[in-house]
Amino acid sequence: MHINDIDLNLLRLFDAVYRARSVSRASEALGLTQPATSQGLTRLRLLLKDALFVRAPGGVAPTPRAERLAVAVQAALATLEQALNEAGQFDPAQSAKVFRIHMSDIGEARFLPELMVALRRLAPGVRLETSPLAGSDIAQALDSGRIDLAFGFLPTVKDTQRVKLLSDRYIVLLRSGHPFTQKRRSGKALLDDLHQLEFVAVRTHSDTLRILQMLQLEDRLRLGTEHFMVLPAIVKATDLAVVMPRNIARLFAQAGGYAIIEPAFALRDFTVSLHWSRRFEADPGNQWLRQLIVGLFSEMPVAPA
Repeated sequence: MHINDIDLNLLRLFDAVYRARSVSRASEALGLTQPATSQGLTRLRLLLKDALFVRAPGGVAPTPRAERLAVAVQAALATLEQALNEAGQFDPAQSAKVFRIHMSDIGEARFLPELMVALRRLAPGVRLETSPLAGSDIAQALDSGRIDLAFGFLPTVKDTQRVKLLSDRYIVLLRSGHPFTQKRRSGKALLDDLHQLEFVAVRTHSDTLRILQMLQLEDRLRLGTEHFMVLPAIVKATDLAVVMPRNIARLFAQAGGYAIIEPAFALRDFTVSLHWSRRFEADPGNQWLRQLIVGLFSEMPVAPA
């Protein structure tokens, strides 16, 4: 027989009678009248051409065919129940879900250590995969489920849900003892004197390049690289300067060997946000990870200089 020939509710009825070993007790469990249960069982017997249950002391006993069928029916019902419940709950302690997140290399350095510590404690089976995407691809990747969340300063990303995590600003990082740091400057004088410096910039972080262009410092650019995380070693070993976020620069400065200056250039203030798709607004796993991230990083105090 074909699955289309059978009312799947009859399988629930069969399972109830099999478990209860009684038509009356099965009726009570299903919220049906005993005649309705008996009629349903009769339909199933005719379809399967087997008695399925025979009278026994205290109720009914399954036939050999019913015993074999019960294994498959119970497995199928359990699978359906698991799938339906999965959409309504998320147990971080038991989950093995893989979350995929857009995050730059500098975002990885800033957020991943603390986030991984929290996941290890609360959701040891959960895994993260990070990958930087072009700004133009992020909204579509979120909507399609290719990524679950996106971290960062993403002013070109539209039509997403978002929550502000923290405010930051771009500064200039130099090595400690750099000649530029020997003279105190402020205001316009500090901006003008930036032309004395030579810079390294990260090609994938367009905002820092835009700042250098606005200050007409392109001709002072001596090195372009792909990743922010190579910058501390370069800055510490040379007289090159770099425009970068203050929060991450202060983490570098904690270890010693660096100086931070804060010119009042345009576009220096920005907001780091967490983005997700409206399609997955109510997804329990997505909700849980968003709440964890907001709890960890929202309006995070900056590290001491």
